[in-house]
Amino acid sequence: MANYEVFEYDVLVIGAGGSGLRAVIGAREKGASVGVVTKSLLGKAHTVMAEGGAAAALGNYDKEDNWKVHFRDTMRGGKFLNNWRTVEIFAKEAPDRILELERYGAVFDRTPEGLISQRAFGGHAYRRLAHVGDRTGLELIRTLQDHAVRLGMEVHMETTLTRLLKDGDRIIGAVGYRRGDGSIVIFRGKAVVLATGGWGRMFRYTSNSWESTGDGLVMAYEAGAVLKDVEFMQFHPTGMIWPPGMRGVLVTEGVRGEGGILRNSKGERFMFNHVPEFYRAETAETPEEAARWVEDKKNNRRPPELLPRDVVARAIYKEVKEGRGSEHGGVYLDISHKGEAYIKKKLPSMYDQFLHLGDVDITKQPMEVYPTVHYAMGGVDTEPEECKTSLRGLFACGEVACGLHGANRLGGNSLTDLLVFGRRAGEAAAEFAKTEGHPETPMDQVEEEVELLMRPLQGGDGENPYTIQSELQEAMQEGAMIARTEESLKQTLDKILELQRRANDIRVAGSPAFNPGWNAARDTLYMLISSELIVRAALERKESRGSHWRLDYPNEDEFWSKHNITVRKGENGEPVIEPRPVPEMPEELKKILEEGA
Repeated sequence: MANYEVFEYDVLVIGAGGSGLRAVIGAREKGASVGVVTKSLLGKAHTVMAEGGAAAALGNYDKEDNWKVHFRDTMRGGKFLNNWRTVEIFAKEAPDRILELERYGAVFDRTPEGLISQRAFGGHAYRRLAHVGDRTGLELIRTLQDHAVRLGMEVHMETTLTRLLKDGDRIIGAVGYRRGDGSIVIFRGKAVVLATGGWGRMFRYTSNSWESTGDGLVMAYEAGAVLKDVEFMQFHPTGMIWPPGMRGVLVTEGVRGEGGILRNSKGERFMFNHVPEFYRAETAETPEEAARWVEDKKNNRRPPELLPRDVVARAIYKEVKEGRGSEHGGVYLDISHKGEAYIKKKLPSMYDQFLHLGDVDITKQPMEVYPTVHYAMGGVDTEPEECKTSLRGLFACGEVACGLHGANRLGGNSLTDLLVFGRRAGEAAAEFAKTEGHPETPMDQVEEEVELLMRPLQGGDGENPYTIQSELQEAMQEGAMIARTEESLKQTLDKILELQRRANDIRVAGSPAFNPGWNAARDTLYMLISSELIVRAALERKESRGSHWRLDYPNEDEFWSKHNITVRKGENGEPVIEPRPVPEMPEELKKILEEGA
């Protein structure tokens, strides 16, 4: 212990994105001491990539909107694999969390009457996304960070935690290292909140930043937590495809929410050819529902470009595969008809992004876009009320947790998710900490992790971590992205297992200090394990549903409509894949779904 720095808190929060910061606020308001550990810098979380807005049924434009409609839209978008109680809590509490954020100091765009402005987004029946231009995630982070700092927290920046520490079946802290000098750090927490975000860096084209290597997911898995829905990776329909160095960078759904139109190389607005029957007005079961569809179409409130993301991503994939793609292998997204002043006011970041990175003026030219890996719907299985995991003392919130989104996330739900469940996780962790002490630090676990961390520095020839990462990204991009088959998934799994064997021989030169290669060695192990879990679950789900599209099983299957897939680490170290029945929904919530059928 004398060789390592040791910090001790009531609540340890791992991750300083939106959910982690809201957990800090919740825990501090309950009187707990809080330590926050972030792999990067405070304020540089992946939350800033959520540009379009935060969904909440405020009804500032469309008075008919309410929590019941938001509940219905979210369940429908997730293909009913969502945890219904999680969605109910979320839809009911979302408006309060947005208004609370405003009280903290968030500066939202306004309606003419001075209310919070809301825009349309895919899969939402009404204009529901509270927004700050196309920089909503940045404003959310700024506001939460300022409020958390005011309440008091200790922040450990550029510190990577690599293993959760256990006392029996209870999580009591974590161990990791400082990225600057490689020194080992131990954090003791009476309760631990996992808020580490998602994982997308194992794909070649992704909107995810360098931090998103699956650390939190794999740490929880290695500790014995149950994971769920990991086969569902969201492919955001619109990522940049040109220039090549920017391929995958996000083009916010706000572009389509503000009236952007998708066209193929023939100039056709092709989304009208890909609208599922489920979304057509003529299939409405009541005259009122049909009339609303007609009115929405007339007012362009529900254009086909704003169908759920899985529908739009598949449509773009099909257009390109069938030879109607753009010059650089995507499709065209055009907002220029809205005019220069409107675009610069509503979409300032997108205007700057394309002008300076792609030499494209979106006030005059269309953008070229193609699906990019953006979000993980699955994650650590959590209980809705308090965000408890299957391990005592471990709570999870935000993208690393699952239950809200089911098979497909609706745009805008992620930012509000951070607020709703970050608060609940922080408060529950603080309450747990009141009744628990600090067990003795398990030094055997610490030493095992230190040995693993230092192994790449042993010297001699070996594997380059960047080479392994590159080969993994290519395999996942080709075999496990939008369109999947039994053959492609098995080939990808074989490649992952080969790379795992090779990763045992990763070697890097130098010392741990200021050594990005050494940092990459541990990240590579996370990427390989999370990729294996994604592919194994995808092989198990023999159907197409939401973001999971199997060309060899193109239809939805009745059995899988009622089952989630869980993953846990078996006693022999192998992943155990098990279907779990979706919890039965109470009658009063079933009626809400039937009202909008």
